[in-house]
Amino acid sequence: MSQFAIEIEGLAKTYAPRRGEAPKQALRGVDLKVPAGSIFGLLGPNGAGKSTLINILAGLVRKTAGSVRIWGFDQDVNPRQSRAAIGVMPQELNLDPFFTARAALDVQAGLYGVHAAERRTAEILGMIGLTDKADDYARTLSGGMRRRLLLGKALVHTPRVLVLDEPTAGVDIELRQMLWSNVRRLNEEGMTIILTTHYLEEAEQMCDEIAIIHHGEKIAHDRTDTLIGQLDAKTLVIRPAAAVPGIPALPEGVACEPRRGGALAFTYRRSEHSAEDVLDAIRAAGIVIADVTSEDPRLEDIFLELTAGAHRAA
Repeated sequence: MSQFAIEIEGLAKTYAPRRGEAPKQALRGVDLKVPAGSIFGLLGPNGAGKSTLINILAGLVRKTAGSVRIWGFDQDVNPRQSRAAIGVMPQELNLDPFFTARAALDVQAGLYGVHAAERRTAEILGMIGLTDKADDYARTLSGGMRRRLLLGKALVHTPRVLVLDEPTAGVDIELRQMLWSNVRRLNEEGMTIILTTHYLEEAEQMCDEIAIIHHGEKIAHDRTDTLIGQLDAKTLVIRPAAAVPGIPALPEGVACEPRRGGALAFTYRRSEHSAEDVLDAIRAAGIVIADVTSEDPRLEDIFLELTAGAHRAA
């Protein structure tokens, strides 16, 4: 087994044109390696190509070019083994309304060739908190319960790799906490997790590595802390001892933004200014500082900078 759970090289996908339209190039030569045993974030704006990439991994969409290896199995050479190595929890609630929760898991296991004696239906129902709903039809379940059932369906064949496509979109706090608890446990047991989400704070907290794709191209990939550290920005939040009538004159490259409660946030580039430079400018403006805190860059900041930069380059 390779040290990588997923190995993608030169992956491209072009969809056939609709009448009167040009062909749509969803992926443009993407190279990507996902370390085995990691929690890996796959991020990008809407329409970036994330869903196409996931559907190719799941065997639902045929690639135009490139190669994909899942847990060491080449999709073109060993399609059944590569498909069996991955489970996908889709964003859409695609459940048969006339199946019970138990039947939905059993049928899914059967589709993967899991023998009846080897199925973990009761165990999975317990893990996703649906034991008491096992014999309820999917159409009677709440939206949160249906999302739990999607997770259960992705796990019936004990995949080595689990893909979670926007798993917490529109769910309540309780379900979100239950989901992340299960994800951490599965990861501790050796399962590789690939996460797509628009909640960047979740990705920052959960993911070991993150890749960002935009317009079908990979524009960044690194460890989460290293990726965030690329951003040169720093913010000092000042709480003045008295109300400040206006924004003071500042050195070039330092920006000031009012915050709630009369606080002022001063953002600057560490390569151009030091914190002391900013504090000196604040004191020179006659502002008496009652309190000061600093804020480091967040994943959201680097995401916005990278995707905006990619958009300008395009």
